[in-house]
Amino acid sequence: MKIKSADIVISAVKPEQYPDDFLPEFALAGRSNVGKSSFINKVLNRKNLARTSSKPGKTQTLNFYLINEEFYFVDVPGYGYARVSKTERAAWGRMIETYLTSREQLKAVVLIIDLRHPPTADDVMMYQFLKHYDIPCIIINTKADKIPKSKWQKHLKITRETLELDPSDTIVLFSADTGYGKDKAWAVMNSYMKDSSEEEAENTEEAEH
Repeated sequence: MKIKSADIVISAVKPEQYPDDFLPEFALAGRSNVGKSSFINKVLNRKNLARTSSKPGKTQTLNFYLINEEFYFVDVPGYGYARVSKTERAAWGRMIETYLTSREQLKAVVLIIDLRHPPTADDVMMYQFLKHYDIPCIIINTKADKIPKSKWQKHLKITRETLELDPSDTIVLFSADTGYGKDKAWAVMNSYMKDSSEEEAENTEEAEH
């Protein structure tokens, strides 16, 4: 995908602050410090659009990035960071749950997991949450460049088995350093946008009749 424009337009904590233009949205989820910001910057060909931080737990809002005036990336707070207070974690949890379960424009959640390690208990919990609410999920197994290519399939198998991955969900091997997997990630996201536009066209046609 050719990126003509990419800007953060709002940081929201409640539904009345979400954009109201009904464009498709992709939420980006993952544990703190897993590389969400690096993923955003790499796929959008920007160096510092999403701020990478050595301090986990820094994202505390839903950050809406408008891409090409056509769709949004929504960066949600990272989970599983112990040094954030329980009260804060509970508040973030409610904020994320409200967004994920009530947002009609949400087309899929991009769940970012470090390929080098088995998915954590928090990763499994997030995946099960998405399955419970029937929310489509794209798994990005990042940091692929940190593992020899000969071991990729072994690590992918661990991810699939630990999550008990639904066959309808896609895993994309990805590296923010080399850009490996970027085109495949866009192809998968585009398929959700295409499905969405076809569905809208069908609904419009039905309404006209």
